Amino acid sequence: MLLFVGLGNPTPNSQNNRHNVGFKIVDSINKEFGLSKQKPKFKGLLTTGNIKEKKIYAIKPLTFMNNSGICIRELLEYFKIDSEDVIVFHDDLDVEFGKIKAKFGGSDAGHNGIASIDKFIGKDYSRVRIGIGKPKEKISSADYVLNDFSEEENENLEKITKNIIDSISILIDKKLDLFSSTVNNN
Repeated sequence: MLLFVGLGNPTPNSQNNRHNVGFKIVDSINKEFGLSKQKPKFKGLLTTGNIKEKKIYAIKPLTFMNNSGICIRELLEYFKIDSEDVIVFHDDLDVEFGKIKAKFGGSDAGHNGIASIDKFIGKDYSRVRIGIGKPKEKISSADYVLNDFSEEENENLEKITKNIIDSISILIDKKLDLFSSTVNNN
């Protein structure tokens, strides 16, 4: 059993924000692999299904980014999932736009969603860090992540999403280094 978590904020005007890239990835995975219809459970939108013979739960927390950990802990306790079987998809300012870095554990690097998850379940889970780069103009990081992707960025995001989906079996096997190199070289 694995839990995919897509981080984002649930308001309609946040849909295309850089901070919501985790939601976008989970939505694409749900659609591509025919996971169940999203149901409101555990303070999030939950889907279930199988990918490559593996039982998958996927959730988009509706608690807002800063409280994502509450939703994740409830779900882990209910389904008896170990934190090591959690894979979180989230935006990362410190990764070049369009690049992916998967890793196990580590610091939150100032990401409030990751800090919340760390607080509620510890640091022993995998992260798929989707690079959104740093702002080119003088704008705070907080404002930058809450701005929408540009048209060009959206086009690139489609390629990134396709690469993630094409390499999902590597991710499910938790071969994080191989997953990172594969998605970045497609």
